[in-house]
Amino acid sequence: MKQRVGVIGLGIMGSAMSANLAKAGFEVQGYDVIPARRAALKRAGGKPMSSLSAIRADVIITSLPSADALHAVSQQLKRKAVVVETSTLPIEDKEQARGTLKRKGIVLLDCPLSGTGAQAKTGDLVVFGSGDRSAFTKTLPVLKGFSRARHYVGAFGNGSKMKYVANLMVAIHNVSAAEAFVLGMKAGLSPRAIFDVQANGAGTSRMFQVRGPMMVKGRYDDVTMKNEVWQKDMKIIGEFAARLGAPTPLFNASAAVYNAAMALGYAKEDTGAVCAVMETMAGLRRRARR
Repeated sequence: MKQRVGVIGLGIMGSAMSANLAKAGFEVQGYDVIPARRAALKRAGGKPMSSLSAIRADVIITSLPSADALHAVSQQLKRKAVVVETSTLPIEDKEQARGTLKRKGIVLLDCPLSGTGAQAKTGDLVVFGSGDRSAFTKTLPVLKGFSRARHYVGAFGNGSKMKYVANLMVAIHNVSAAEAFVLGMKAGLSPRAIFDVQANGAGTSRMFQVRGPMMVKGRYDDVTMKNEVWQKDMKIIGEFAARLGAPTPLFNASAAVYNAAMALGYAKEDTGAVCAVMETMAGLRRRARR
């Protein structure tokens, strides 16, 4: 009999995790408030559920867009399970949800993910697990179904702290990749040549490798992380660093570029669109966006 796994939230990340779990042989029971996403789960081999209460699984993964969504899910879940919370949210909200669920005998783990939506599709995700260690160990077979690496980083909340560190680097490296492309294009190099030569050079980064192909094409509609969603992550990291008194000059500088992407109409496009922002600043003109 297939092991059942519940997935709540079938957006870019949740849908990719669900599809990979189904391919790995799990019975995936998924729920999302958007009907089209539930239909997509069925096409991917999962079982769309009509409500949260219909999910019958010992391990449930949540991939949610906001703290409000997490609190709503926490209020509605009743059946005992281990909940693997993968969203990027403030730690205090996860702590509140943890308390709500604990009173019902449900264990919440704080397990954010490192990787883009494109990486999620290929199982190229890293899990930052934190919370009850025995519960985390219990979830490992499930985590292996959609990730390439899993790290247990200690007490509840450490997973989110590790994710903030990871996303700070993502924010900076994404903008640095765009800056490098625009410098090269202004100097007369083709974007394709820049990518082919630099992708494995000393100055490369995972973001250069992952989002470089978008920057080569100048197209950002194959979305792995929307700019409007990324604003939420940037705010969380900025506020967390400010409370600690940790200096983040490069992160703060990158935030201005993402804000410009929003202002220029790239809210629903991938964060790789910071390259288009840099091109505008540099007075570069490529083929029109479609």
